[in-house]
Amino acid sequence: MTVETVAVGAVGACDAEVLRFRDMHSGYVFHVAPPVAHPDLWGRYLRGALRVYRHYEVEPALEYEKVSDGRSTSLFFAAVDPSGEVVAGLRAQGPYLLEDEVHGLGAWAGRSGEADLRAMIAERIHQGIVEVKAVWVTRDGIAHRAQLGAAISRCVVHAAWLLGARFGFVTAAAHSARMYESSGGRIADGVPAVPYPDDRYRTVPLWWDTHACRTSATKLQGSLLALERAALGAWFTRSRRLATVGDARIGGLAQA
Repeated sequence: MTVETVAVGAVGACDAEVLRFRDMHSGYVFHVAPPVAHPDLWGRYLRGALRVYRHYEVEPALEYEKVSDGRSTSLFFAAVDPSGEVVAGLRAQGPYLLEDEVHGLGAWAGRSGEADLRAMIAERIHQGIVEVKAVWVTRDGIAHRAQLGAAISRCVVHAAWLLGARFGFVTAAAHSARMYESSGGRIADGVPAVPYPDDRYRTVPLWWDTHACRTSATKLQGSLLALERAALGAWFTRSRRLATVGDARIGGLAQA
């Protein structure tokens, strides 16, 4: 496992260094930064998300216009192929200070499970919750797509950890839950799936506990999480801090 901090050098990039690591199984390079540190890469990540969400006719769930300025995003992860094309990614919000900041809670508003999910959020928020949104992988035409999806699921853990939060949170279609569970995610007990963003989907909430993910993940995913966390820790020791947007905090690496 190798991790490098590099000035990516694209047009519009700030002088801030951007974290970069290569996924051992898919071979793709992941860039990690707040949007302000690399606006060009942020734009390419968002345009890729828009293409995928449009294909599946769920574009409103992306809230492209609302999030495109990057202010609500603490960090984003973009997987890049050898030609420089962004082929997958996600963005992270938080750590949250208030329960109602958790965007995914809105899918259960007025529905069965809302009270239980709200109670889970209240129980966890004082230890930090980071919510991952706009997760996507290029639909076809790329090598090692399954391995890339597995790497994306590990990035939920990395996002929470980098931002100093104990818990990661995602709302996802039930058919993709197994991918997330492989990295230690668990469907929230007692919260029924809801038809979101429309009746074609059954969306479920998933939690990650960064203190336990390596033991609750599959053996392979747990090993890769450990290797990647060690590499990220070595990077943090060298660079001391990662630039963040607004009040976003980074403290998890200091606890490695």
